[in-house]
Amino acid sequence: MIELNIIQLDGASLTFDQVQAVAYGQPNTPHVQIGAEAAQRVARAADAVQTLLKRGVIAYGITTGFGAFKDRIIPPDQVERLQHNILVSHAVGVGDPFDIPTTRAIMLIRANTLARGHSGIRPSTLQLLIDMLNAGIHPVIPEKGSLGASGDLAPLAHMSLPIIGEGLVEYEGNVLSGNEAFKRAGLAPIKLAAKEGLALTNGTSVMTALGVLETLRAERYSQTADIAGCLSLEALNGTDLAFDERIHNLRPYPRQKECAGYLRSVLKDSQFTREHSSLNVQDAYTLRCIPQVHGAVRDAIAYSRWVFEIELNAVTDNPLIFIDDTTGEISVLSGGNFHGEPLAIAMDYMAFAVSELGNISERRIMRLTDECSNTHTLPAFLTPDGGLNSGFMIMQYTAAALATENKVLSHPASVDTIPTSANVEDHVSMGVTAGLKLRDILGNVERILAIELMSAAQGIDFRRQAIGAEKQLGRGTRGAYTLMRKHIPFIDADTIMSGFIEQSRLLVANGEIVESVERALASL
Repeated sequence: MIELNIIQLDGASLTFDQVQAVAYGQPNTPHVQIGAEAAQRVARAADAVQTLLKRGVIAYGITTGFGAFKDRIIPPDQVERLQHNILVSHAVGVGDPFDIPTTRAIMLIRANTLARGHSGIRPSTLQLLIDMLNAGIHPVIPEKGSLGASGDLAPLAHMSLPIIGEGLVEYEGNVLSGNEAFKRAGLAPIKLAAKEGLALTNGTSVMTALGVLETLRAERYSQTADIAGCLSLEALNGTDLAFDERIHNLRPYPRQKECAGYLRSVLKDSQFTREHSSLNVQDAYTLRCIPQVHGAVRDAIAYSRWVFEIELNAVTDNPLIFIDDTTGEISVLSGGNFHGEPLAIAMDYMAFAVSELGNISERRIMRLTDECSNTHTLPAFLTPDGGLNSGFMIMQYTAAALATENKVLSHPASVDTIPTSANVEDHVSMGVTAGLKLRDILGNVERILAIELMSAAQGIDFRRQAIGAEKQLGRGTRGAYTLMRKHIPFIDADTIMSGFIEQSRLLVANGEIVESVERALASL
C-alpha cells in the first residue's frame, strides 16, 4: 500500500515547499489534513461564536452587517442568512480565472489560516474546503476584483461558493457547477453558520498565493540570469576578474557576495574567459557588474520570501476570536490584519527588481549581436552570412520590447488607493494588482532570459571556431550549453525563430537550466 504524502495544517507551520507541492502536485500531490490540536482550537472558537449569539452580544460580521453596514444589527433568526449573503453578494470578480496551481495555493493558504482557530468557523466547514482541495475540485476564481484590503473579498467569495452549492468549478478537466462536481466526488454543500461566510472571504489568501508562487519563480529566474550572464561572458571573451572575492569583501552586501561566489563556481576552469590584459583591462557594466545588479535583485527576492513566510502562517480575517485559557472569557476584536500593505509593497519591490534582470539581460543580448560593441569577437547578429541572413537581429528587438513593457508594469500598485464602502474602507493596498503585474513581469523576464541563452549559445559556437573545439566552458556553463544544444541547434541560416524561443523559454520556466548547472557542479 502506498503511503500518502500528508500535510497537516495547524495555522503555524506551512512552508513554501508545501505550497508548491500542493499547487503543482509534484512529485506527487500531498494529502491535506487538519491537525488534531488545530481541529480542537477551531471547534472551540466555533463554540464561542454560538455562545456570543446566545448572550446577544453585538459583534461585527456576526450580528451586524458588513462594511458601511457595520451599525445595522441583524436579528438572531437571520445571522445564518447573513453569511450566505456575503458569499453571493461579494462574488463579483471579473476577468480570466486563476490557473489551477494558483487556485490550489489559495485554497490551501485559506484553510491554513482558518486552522489557527481564531476565525470562528466550524471544523466541518473547514474540512469541506480541504475535501474540495484533496478531491481536485477547483473553484473558478476570476483574477480581478480585489482591492487588497478587507482581504481578497471578491476572489475568496468565488472560492467559497461551491461550499454553499453555488458557483462554477474545474473538475477532472471540465468546468461544471459546484453541485455537480460535489455529487461526482461524493461531497455535499452545507448551510453556513454564524461568522463562517466572513471567515472564508476576509483575508489575504489570494495575495499570499501569488506572492509565494511568484517568489519561487523569481528565485529560479534569478539563478537562471546568473547562468545566462556567465554564458554570455564566455561568448564575449570576457574576464571573470571582476568577480574576485577580494573586491566584494570591500562592499559586503551578503547577496552581492553570494552572487559573485556563484558566478565564480559556474565559470571555474573556463577556457573561454579572458586572462588579464593591459590592452583590455575591464568589461562593460553588463558583464562586470553582474554581482552588484543581480545581487541587489536577490535582496528584493529575499525580502519577499521573508514577508510571505510570515504571511503564510498569519491570521488575516476580521474580527478575531480570543478565548482566555484561564477564565474562558471570550473576546471579539476588530482589527486590520486583512490589509495587504506588507504584501503589496513586497511584490512591488520584487517587480521592479526582477525587471532589472530583464533590463541587463537585454543589454547583454545587444552586446552579443552588435559586432562593434563586442569588438568583433562575434559576427554581426550572430550569423555566418550577414546581409543575406538577419540572424539574431530581431531577437534583440523582441527582448527590447519585453524589457520596455516591464518598465511600464513596474509602476507600483501599492502607492495607489481608492476609498470604498462609503469611505469606511478608505485605504486599500491593491495587493492582488501588484501580484498580477509581478506575474506578467516575470513572464517577460522568462522570455528575455530565453533569448539571451540562445544568443550566448550561438556565440559560444562562433568562439569555438576561433579558439578551438577542444576548449572547455566553465564547470557550470558547460551543463547549460549542453542542455541548450540538446533542444536548440546552431542557427546557420535564417529560419522561423519563435519555436526555438519557446523551447528555450520552457527550459527557463521549468528550471531545467538551473538543474543542468547544479548537476554539472555536483559531478565535479
